[in-house]
This record gives sequence, C-alpha cells and structure tokens, in this order.
Amino acid sequence: MANTGKDVDTLNSFLRGEISAVETYRKAMGHVSDDRIRTAIDECQHDHEHRVEELKDRIRKMGGEPAEDSGLWGSFSKLVQGGANALGEKAAVQALEEGEDHGLNDYQRDLDQLHGEARRFARMELLPAQKRTHERMSRLKRTLH
Repeated sequence: MANTGKDVDTLNSFLRGEISAVETYRKAMGHVSDDRIRTAIDECQHDHEHRVEELKDRIRKMGGEPAEDSGLWGSFSKLVQGGANALGEKAAVQALEEGEDHGLNDYQRDLDQLHGEARRFARMELLPAQKRTHERMSRLKRTLH
C-alpha cells in the first residue's frame, strides 16, 4: 500500500492546517467583543475542532500517526492574527477569512493526491465543511464593511 503513506502525509498536512485554524480562532476570540462576531467565530472554531478529530481518527485508522501541532502554518497564523489583533475586530475577521481562503485552496489543490477512501473522505466531508466555514467568514466580512 504505497499510497497509504502518501495519503497519511496529505491528511496530516490538512490536519496541521485545521489545528492552525483552531489556534487562530481561539486567539481572535480574545480580541472580539461584538456578540454576532463572537458567535460566528465560535461556530467556525467548533467546525475546525471537529475536523481535527475526524482527521486524527482517519489517520489512525490508516495506521499513521496524527500530527500534534500546526507546524509552520501555526507560525504563519500567529503572525497574521497578531497583526489583525492590533487593528481590531474588522481586521481580525479579515485575517480569519484569509485563513479560510488558504484552507480552501489547500483542500482543492491537494485533494487529488489522495486515493480511494481517503479521497472520498476529503471530497465528501472535509471540503464541504471547509466551504461552509469559508462562506460564513466571507459573509461576516462583507457585513462589516
């Protein structure tokens, strides 16, 4: 099963992105006071946390070891979110929406590297969930301008 190792690597890449998203949403929550924005951030954070758990389970079932941290994406998200936090709620939402753009692009770019059940899982579960959180942040961003 040569593809299994590659599939685990790709799923771990997705997992690091999801862990980074959770970290970024947590940081943003501490800098937002508007209840409507807090609700949207909380919902997206929970969606990403759910994907983290789904990805960890899938990787383990494939015999792999799930990533434990966000790696380089975590450093990138800290930099982006740190700048947004200094500028306020609108900038924080914009940074979150940019992160959602990045996550969506990652899924769309790397989905076809997967095989069989891993590809089905990414195409039918991960990608639609990412599209929903992306749309939620995009809609929120539009209402703030």
